[in-house]
Amino acid sequence: MKLYDAPIAPNPRRVRWVMAEKGITDIEVVPVSIPDGEHKQPAYLAKAGLPQLPMLEMDDGTTITESLAICRFLESVYPEPNLFGATPKEAAVIEMWTRRAEMLVATPFMLGVRLSHPAFAALETPAPEVAEWNQKTGLNALKVLDRRLGESPFLAAERLTIADIVAAVGIDFARIVRLRPPEELAHLNRWLEAMRERPGAKA
Repeated sequence: MKLYDAPIAPNPRRVRWVMAEKGITDIEVVPVSIPDGEHKQPAYLAKAGLPQLPMLEMDDGTTITESLAICRFLESVYPEPNLFGATPKEAAVIEMWTRRAEMLVATPFMLGVRLSHPAFAALETPAPEVAEWNQKTGLNALKVLDRRLGESPFLAAERLTIADIVAAVGIDFARIVRLRPPEELAHLNRWLEAMRERPGAKA
């Protein structure tokens, strides 16, 4: 299998982090340059269908974009350590927190960066007001995570799950525009420091 990857982008980082947590080393990583528009070239689009990264290409030619779909597939092929839930109830709780992490935090922060940082101006038309609104939305939602992390060492379970990876990657991406969790969110900052110390965070 091959993973088409862009080191600067947050969604590919989710997949690399999952691979690191699971010790997956038998997937070839193929770098794709977003600044050079390689994800928009006919050869890539013929496989991916959309100019999106990451993309996983299986041995039979099947391709998957969408980072969470790729991560879920990897979970089925490489089941340990479990990141998506070992029981129906646990899987539902993890899914709930993954969606919260993505919709409330990761997506607003990604839009807040992409629509404001000069490095992305060549890829998307800047929209400062939209970016600012999304940045404020993401920062406000961190309170939800902080409350949860006051009850649990991780977002969705007593161990690391995909929900933690989605949230941590989104929060880290916001550092590009100097957005950081407020110091008073002590539970969130404790968790974030622990997440950044994991080997997967450096993948």
